[in-house]
Amino acid sequence: MNGAHDLGGVDGFGPVLVEADEPKFHAPWERRIFAVTLAAGMLGRWNIDMSRFAREDTDPFTYLRSTYYEQWLRGLERLLVERGLVSANELASGKAAAPTKLTAVPAERVPALLLKGSTARRADAGPPRFGLGEAVRVKNLNPRGHTRMPRYCRGKLGTVERDHGTFVLPDSHAMTGEENPQRCYAVRFTAYTLWGGDASTTDCVLVDLWDDYLDPA
Repeated sequence: MNGAHDLGGVDGFGPVLVEADEPKFHAPWERRIFAVTLAAGMLGRWNIDMSRFAREDTDPFTYLRSTYYEQWLRGLERLLVERGLVSANELASGKAAAPTKLTAVPAERVPALLLKGSTARRADAGPPRFGLGEAVRVKNLNPRGHTRMPRYCRGKLGTVERDHGTFVLPDSHAMTGEENPQRCYAVRFTAYTLWGGDASTTDCVLVDLWDDYLDPA
């Protein structure tokens, strides 16, 4: 998706300002949104890539004016309504129309589950399409749906630096729930290839890209 979230290589936003001793949360409501989002996700009505897409599929004006956890809140509200867990009227009023009994995980199990985490890695189904050091070209695709393929590397030539193994493809996982597992590679691009003649002649960028994003060079 060519959305406002895909800011790699975009000029005009100024330097990244690093906050000294930055807290995990800047306000109590951010902590609450983080917790509610994780709890709602454990109901199993959507996956992590659907959750990302719900946050990113926003008009640029709204997205760029929002803080990080405002984006989380907006994405969660969208998913709750789309999956029929709450209605738009209930969100607006802040009151449930009828009693509900939704329990994703008992509170006492939450710490252990968070420590355990989960993985998108899957078993390899066969040999990789591309070997280390092989030249590849990123497809010039502009999908309406979710993708983890940055705009700045589309259509560009790179070299396979590392084979990460097989992982769930975020694109299909977000849109249909299908995992479509495939190889993911760290592809090396020179700064010159990505940014042109004014770029450094010594710098490079590594981008993790799935099989569906790549063609042989």
